[in-house]
Amino acid sequence: MSAAAAMLASCRFLRPSPTPTSEPSPTASAAASSPTPTSTASPSPTASPTRALTGTPTPPQIEPQSPVATEIPPTVTPTPPPTPFPPGPPAKLGILITRNDPRILDLIKTRNLAVIVTLEHDPNLAKEFKQLSPETLLIGRLHLPQLSLSHLEPRVEAQRFMETLMPIAGDPERRDLFDAWEGYNEPLPGGPDEMARLSDFEAERTRLMAQQGLHSVVGSFPTGHPPLELWPYFRSALEAVRDYQGYLGLHEYAAPTIYFNTTRDSLYPPVTPADEGWLTLRYRKAYRQHLIPMGLEVPLIINECGIDGLVENRPGPPGGGWQDFVKYWQEIGMGPDGFGNYIEQLAWYDEALRQDSYVMGACIYAAAASRGWESYEILGDDARILEQYLSVHPVR
Repeated sequence: MSAAAAMLASCRFLRPSPTPTSEPSPTASAAASSPTPTSTASPSPTASPTRALTGTPTPPQIEPQSPVATEIPPTVTPTPPPTPFPPGPPAKLGILITRNDPRILDLIKTRNLAVIVTLEHDPNLAKEFKQLSPETLLIGRLHLPQLSLSHLEPRVEAQRFMETLMPIAGDPERRDLFDAWEGYNEPLPGGPDEMARLSDFEAERTRLMAQQGLHSVVGSFPTGHPPLELWPYFRSALEAVRDYQGYLGLHEYAAPTIYFNTTRDSLYPPVTPADEGWLTLRYRKAYRQHLIPMGLEVPLIINECGIDGLVENRPGPPGGGWQDFVKYWQEIGMGPDGFGNYIEQLAWYDEALRQDSYVMGACIYAAAASRGWESYEILGDDARILEQYLSVHPVR
């Protein structure tokens, strides 16, 4: 089966994609990218309900009466239930958890979450996760301030990090449950010198953690970062990942669709191993241009992913998480099932992840979202669609 046919077989479409009525204008690109046209389509008009009049019959031997018009309620066409996803190969989707919520267990019980990143460190909860889904990678993240890179002393900062980490990760109740721990979240090196400082810090942190029997996730760069030309300055961290069985972490978000600014920026696009992007699928540029030529094809975890309207230079309405784009998706022809449309896009991303053996998984942000991030929430009644998608993919 061709890659395009495989993609079509793995997706459930809510309705046929509409025929665009006009040529779209090019849209502004994200940082470090060139403008990419985005396909748009006119929404299908919704017909107004009709009203009918009927006459009252005249019974025999009764004085005729004037007909009285009665209004018949308009016929309401029920919204069809979502079409289930067909079976497919093992998924590489996971979730990011910000706090405990019993609804998370429904997703974990599918035994098919590739990775969980969690800010909730309750060892009893972690134990339950591992009992329900032992093959899922469980990654811990600490609540830490942003790391200043301009005057960073790598060895000093690595030791300071260990002093914060070990009371949590080194606790006997947690040590054997967590597969790895992240460092600082979303560092932003401003040039080669800062990237090299960050690299040396991550390498030393990874080495110190390995001495304690712990594994590390390095990087955790925000979407659209770092600039591709800075990857050679991250060599020492990547070598430490290779030597101590760690992981590289990257974040990948886009909006108004998850395809935006990729080589497949259209409605219901297929995806092939050749496709790349500047936001999502950016990881392929990093690996192909730098990591693979350097001999450092280390395991990758996309520790955050999804729809995020905070990315810059994009089309579409203002917003944050996927819930802010439901109306827009309907307007461009995706249909009224908002969360179903989101899962369709994540299924597309999952298909791409499965094409790259070095990708361990990608965590959707967020399950049990914290205050202020409610528009990113993936739990609730709508989560049944995600649960169904996971359930029809075999346990790895």
